[in-house]
Amino acid sequence: MSETNPLLEGAPRAPRPPAAPTLLSAPQGPDRPQPHVPVPAGPRIHRRTVNWTVPLWWMGVHGGAGESTLAELSRYGYGAGHAWPVTPTPPTVVLVARTHYYGLMRARHAATEWARGDIAADLLGLVLIADAPGALPRPLRDLARLVSGGVPRTWRIPWVPQWRLQTPTLATAPRAIHRLFAETVPSAAPPTP
Repeated sequence: MSETNPLLEGAPRAPRPPAAPTLLSAPQGPDRPQPHVPVPAGPRIHRRTVNWTVPLWWMGVHGGAGESTLAELSRYGYGAGHAWPVTPTPPTVVLVARTHYYGLMRARHAATEWARGDIAADLLGLVLIADAPGALPRPLRDLARLVSGGVPRTWRIPWVPQWRLQTPTLATAPRAIHRLFAETVPSAAPPTP
């Protein structure tokens, strides 16, 4: 994984040429903020002001969500850490969460903040990464379905046993990751330096 994070170091990477448009699937949920969404209970997702624009932010909604792994594997965009990037123009963001209770509740909170219009962002959707092997227990499956209804798209990434013992690579990535990248990373995008 990359040891540097431009949010923490404050130095942007070299600008890129505009990328080709992505081929996103049709939204399954709302694709813009909705009026009259109630204020979510609990602490807000942090915000971090960044004075440059990047093509895509992978935003983990909690520690260990997997956003840095997705940024590294895709070689596109940046890991936003665990904060909404506040940029000169509304950023393009993909939320990332694990499928345990805490991860799903933080994803719900982030989706609600976006739906209320509390944060200016172009939200592409939510990546739910399995927190353990096997099927989700019914209460978590129901919560994941509820949270997914509040974002434009949801991508589900299964448990990858090889990644417990070795560095994640595209060669060992499941098809779900390749589908995610096909929909979020323009094929003409140059790799991240």
